[in-house]
Amino acid sequence: MSMQEICRVAQQTRLGEGLYETVLEAPQIAAAAQCGQFVHIACGEGNLLRRPISICRAAADKLTVVYQVKGEGTRWLSARREGDTLDVLGPLGHGFDMAALGAKPVLIGGGIGVPPMLQTAVCAAQTGAQPRAVLGFRNQGAVILEEAFRAVCETFVTTNDGSYARHGFVTDVLKEQLADATGVAACGPKPMLRAIAALAREAGVPCQVSMEERMGCGIGACLVCACELKLKDGQQGVRYGHVCKDGPVFDAEEVVW
Repeated sequence: MSMQEICRVAQQTRLGEGLYETVLEAPQIAAAAQCGQFVHIACGEGNLLRRPISICRAAADKLTVVYQVKGEGTRWLSARREGDTLDVLGPLGHGFDMAALGAKPVLIGGGIGVPPMLQTAVCAAQTGAQPRAVLGFRNQGAVILEEAFRAVCETFVTTNDGSYARHGFVTDVLKEQLADATGVAACGPKPMLRAIAALAREAGVPCQVSMEERMGCGIGACLVCACELKLKDGQQGVRYGHVCKDGPVFDAEEVVW
């Protein structure tokens, strides 16, 4: 169940160029949050639409979000300081099905799709599973949350240009990890998700993907985040779902790539 909560900023940290981590005192939302869900944050009186941001961590009464400054709303958010308050709606959407990921899940994040996979790794480890994380970035300057992941599980890092860690893509690592994987969960750009879904399908490993789409209302009342999904029960054709309401997490086999 989602709720509206006025949350105090407990900490604001710049992680890199245009990348920020905001820790909020949000006892109600943090207690209800599940892996893969998101919150909708009001970013200034002049911005009519809220900004959807994935939940990175939810522990005790604290909620952590990590985001990239892309426009006026997130720029306003990055300028908040300790003690400021934010109007937050959440938790929203459907998250990852942790039971379906099994005992040895491979968790993959690409770019700003990395943050929600941290809470997913924590949840998996808490249930006794042995998660592995694969994090992909453009270059060394874009790398975030590496140490936080390493504190939870075995972690692999790739950079597109080879400026840090392994030169290549997350799919290169995934190919090596699929042999004993019980499930795959991923968040990031659609081309990356498409490639991951194809590899998982070929290996016969269940795959869940968290889709990134622009959102308006965040509760399924508008059509901004509509996405194409396959009809159920093997029927031919296409149906439309809302990333905010029906997702953001979908079974990869549902998605029309």
